[in-house]
Amino acid sequence: MTEAYDLCRRMQRRHDPTFYLATLRLPASVRPAIHALYGYVRGADEIVDGRGRDSSPERRRAQLDAWEGELLRGLAAGYSAHPVIGALVDAGLRYDLPLDELRVYMDSMRVDCGAQVRIGSRRELDAYMNGSAASVGRIMAPLLGVPDDAREQVAALGVAFQLTNFIRDVREDFAMDRVYLPGMCENELAAAQAGAGVRSRVAEEVVRARALFAESIGVTDAVAPSLRPGMRFAAAVYSRVLDRVERIGFDVLGARTTPRPWELTGAVAGALRG
Repeated sequence: MTEAYDLCRRMQRRHDPTFYLATLRLPASVRPAIHALYGYVRGADEIVDGRGRDSSPERRRAQLDAWEGELLRGLAAGYSAHPVIGALVDAGLRYDLPLDELRVYMDSMRVDCGAQVRIGSRRELDAYMNGSAASVGRIMAPLLGVPDDAREQVAALGVAFQLTNFIRDVREDFAMDRVYLPGMCENELAAAQAGAGVRSRVAEEVVRARALFAESIGVTDAVAPSLRPGMRFAAAVYSRVLDRVERIGFDVLGARTTPRPWELTGAVAGALRG
C-alpha cells in the first residue's frame, strides 16, 4: 500500500503540480487518499486525452470500461493488484468515501471519447458536469472535513469551476471539435467570430456560473482553516475570468479570456484577508 500510494503521489506531482501543492496544505493523514483519487481520475483522463491515446473512440470507451471494471472488482473484493486501483480501494474503505460517484464521472469521460462532442441541451450539460465535476467534489468533501449538510456546496463549487472553464475555453474546445455550451452558433464558431448568437449564449452561462459561486460561498467556512485562503483564491481567480469575459463583450472567440497578471492582484489580497 505504501508503494501504491507513493505512485499516485508522484503521478499528481508530475501531472498537476498546482493541485499537488494544494494537497500539501491538507492534513498528512488524508493526503494519500487524495493522491489515490487523483491517480484514478488521471488514469481515465490519459485514456481519453493523453498523448498516447488510442485513435479509435470505440477502443477508448472499451479502455474506460476496463478501467472502471477494475475498480468495481476491487471494491467488491476489498483489494486490487493494480497499484492505483488498490490505493483508491484502500482509501475508500479507510475513509468511507462515496466512490460510487465515479460511475457518473466515467459516463462523462465516455462523452469525451467521441470524435466530435456536442452538448445539445442544458439538461445534458448538467448531467455532464455532475459527472465530471460534482462527483469528484462529493468524494473530496469528507477528506476536506466538510460536514454532510454542506457537501452539495462542494459539488456546486466544482461545477462553477468547470462551467467557467467551458466559458473561457470555447475557442480551444472547438479546435478539438468539442462544443460544451449548448445552443452555440456553429457558423460563428467555425469563422472564429463571435456574433450575437455566441455572445448571448456566453452571457447566459456567465450569469449561471456566478449563481453557482454564490450558492457555494459558505463552503469555505466548513473546511479546515488552513485550506480557506487557497479556496478563496481559486474562487476569486475564476471570478476574475468571468469579469474579463464580461469586459470583452463576451467575445470568447476573438479576444483573450484569461485575466492579465495585474488583474489577479485583488484576488490574492482578498484571499489573504479572507
